[in-house]
Amino acid sequence: MSQAQAAAAPAGEILLAVEGVSKHFAGVTALDDVSLDVRRGEILGLLGENGAGKSTLLKILSGVQPPSSGRIVFDGRDFRPASPEESKRLGIVTIYQELSLIPTLSVAENIFVGRAPTGPLGLVNWRRMVEDSRQIIARVGLDIDPRTPVSALSVAEQQLVEIARALSLESRLIIMDEPTSALTESEVQQLLSIMDRLRSDGVAIMFVTHRLEEASFICDRMTVLRDGRLAGHLDRKDGAPIEIPGIIEKMVGRAAAELYARPHQREIPGGVMLSVRGLRTVRDPEAPHAIVLEGVDLDLKAGEILGVAGLVGSGRTELARAIFGADRIAAGAITLDGKPIAPDSPAEAIRLGIGLVPEDRKHQAIFAALGILTNFSVAALGRFSNRFGIMAERREREALADYKKMLSIRMASPEQAIEGLSGGNQQKVVLARWLARDPKVLIVDEPTRGVDVGAKAEVHQILAQLAERGIAIMMISSELPEVLAVSDRIVTMRRGRITGEMPAIEATEERLMELMALDNRPGRAQ
Repeated sequence: MSQAQAAAAPAGEILLAVEGVSKHFAGVTALDDVSLDVRRGEILGLLGENGAGKSTLLKILSGVQPPSSGRIVFDGRDFRPASPEESKRLGIVTIYQELSLIPTLSVAENIFVGRAPTGPLGLVNWRRMVEDSRQIIARVGLDIDPRTPVSALSVAEQQLVEIARALSLESRLIIMDEPTSALTESEVQQLLSIMDRLRSDGVAIMFVTHRLEEASFICDRMTVLRDGRLAGHLDRKDGAPIEIPGIIEKMVGRAAAELYARPHQREIPGGVMLSVRGLRTVRDPEAPHAIVLEGVDLDLKAGEILGVAGLVGSGRTELARAIFGADRIAAGAITLDGKPIAPDSPAEAIRLGIGLVPEDRKHQAIFAALGILTNFSVAALGRFSNRFGIMAERREREALADYKKMLSIRMASPEQAIEGLSGGNQQKVVLARWLARDPKVLIVDEPTRGVDVGAKAEVHQILAQLAERGIAIMMISSELPEVLAVSDRIVTMRRGRITGEMPAIEATEERLMELMALDNRPGRAQ
């Protein structure tokens, strides 16, 4: 998408007006006198930290719950939908982060689910449904057979089917809730291009996201919420993207410089805690194109934060999994605190003093339906049990209380299901889990994915505090500003190899990108 496309801010008339809307639950105010508007043919960004009130506002606009007070006007009329179906019928469709497609049905069936075209005898007119679907998916740039099962599509393609379904409903306002969270960079660019095309067609879009660079690039205006209240509005000036520091300051109430402070050049007092030499992993014959490590060398000192940067498919996560004993090692050596180790399972790596916070928190790190206390102590059961193997619950609760205070974990009670916490607080519980084991090495893979801006700063501060305690930290991140801000030293990866290394204080985003794109395999031009 060109800069000119992204900067085109049409001055359409107001389509949706939210006037002084509040929402109260038992003793809690989720929204307090919030006002905003969305114009025809524009993309309005709705931003705010977790708990800012975005989800509550979306539920009100989607017809899931009514406001406690205030007024909503849509297309010149009072808007009071009694259900999501009525909201869709009136012209507002919400596409949630968790896609709502039925995987066993075809693309066409998903687009027209519950409203399939019928013939004279009341039977489904399959030919018409397929043809209508073909025209609709072409609008979003999806070139597939509408009879294809949704289960055969990529996440990005499923996202486009959701948008196609919204268009089939003749939606005038499409609300997109974190639509890019599970997409690759190229897929994100494709989605942003489609959003730009819909804007040109006169469709209004409300874009809810944590990814500020995307919002800055694509949005015509932004509305920011903080603690359930309106923190302010931001507009493009002279067609230029809305500046990210200004967005952050509105979201968290303090300057962006306080959140992403560059590291000081500091001496790392500890010696080498983890050493990897010539590390190679086994290629899976059932996945011949999967990334494998091809001779990785690196050192990690006690008390150091080593940033690992690389594009998707560079081998960053595979390196973490190999050290943690989750992937089989074909060759090479690992030394921990001066002693050779060969962890053949995560359990063995944990016993040796290595912890891993994986990139997919929802599926790999937490037990969503279980309580915070269980999620906290699951990796350190031996430390919270007596000599007969019986859990010492008092010791377990006291430890959680200590880490709750230390890491500023916001929760109702230890029994609260962890899925009820914000992403940032879930991540803090996972970090507390490993701290309870007092690891020698802690690997954190995408530590702030799905975490709002304010919580990111808290996680960064926690990592710095852990390093001060002498824990050796390997931090893998796709966000170069995060790598630059948090790391003491940075290595870059591509195709399972290390392509560069430098102190963080000497690094720039441009230099890191150059090294991340470098192919240093034997026989390749440098």
